[in-house]
Amino acid sequence: MAAAAEPTTTVTLQGGYELAEGGRLVGDRYVFVDILSGRLFELRDGAGQVPRQLARLDVPLGAVAPVRHRPDAWIAAAGTGIALLSADGAVEWLDRPEVRTPLPSRMNDGVADPAGRFWAGSMAYDGTPGAGSLYRTDHDGTVVRVLDGLTIVNGPAFTADGRTLYLADTAAGIIHRCRVDPATGDLTGPETFVRFRGEEGSPDGMTVDDEDCLWVAMWGGGAVRRYDPTGRLLHTLTLPAPQPTSVCLHPSDLRILITTAQHGLKDPTPASGAVLSAPAPAKGRDACSWHGEIPASR
Repeated sequence: MAAAAEPTTTVTLQGGYELAEGGRLVGDRYVFVDILSGRLFELRDGAGQVPRQLARLDVPLGAVAPVRHRPDAWIAAAGTGIALLSADGAVEWLDRPEVRTPLPSRMNDGVADPAGRFWAGSMAYDGTPGAGSLYRTDHDGTVVRVLDGLTIVNGPAFTADGRTLYLADTAAGIIHRCRVDPATGDLTGPETFVRFRGEEGSPDGMTVDDEDCLWVAMWGGGAVRRYDPTGRLLHTLTLPAPQPTSVCLHPSDLRILITTAQHGLKDPTPASGAVLSAPAPAKGRDACSWHGEIPASR
């Protein structure tokens, strides 16, 4: 029997982004960031390959999630902390915990969970081992450090019931799995879900599909991988770009969207820094929102 053909990967959005990351679907909008330039973009269904810039900060912008009941507002992992971004471009800081760390550091990837909390990781600029942390932003805007001793925190991803959190430590080559109490946000763990060898690449952005399988962008590995809940590798999608950074599954189409980066590449491919698309065997979910109870006048 002939082997199944590799799904065709296409370029959805050109652009040569230095460090595109954090791709999420919010209704008919695909949003993503270019971390080091501090920019937030959206691409609407039917709009072709013309992204719209929604915000530009003067600090790195790691990821965003929509804010419930506040149209066009976002909660963001940015600079040294967590901020609210308004449609008019205003930035309101909830906390900047990485200011209080001994090394120059910044926030990185982040996501809202099904219970409406926002989770985001950090890293030292020089990649010092153990200098990264995971933070949880609660409904009242309080930012809590829930894990430390990590290095480059990426890809927080939740199962649909909000009880399982997957977390990548990119530099260590490990995907951790934690148990979460949806009522309180309390975290148990972590335990090692998958550990990678150097030649495989490093785990970056992640998402969970409608079959509870985990999809992982493999930085440096030029691929996306899919794992079942036991950690068994189900599928590898080879990409025309060596540095995929995030993965997002469409909730109605059998399609995956993948951000990539050209940061640090001496010889980037034509697809490096683009947003890619490919057929997928499962569906995803719309991005969860942060259920913040902060008055609009704060």
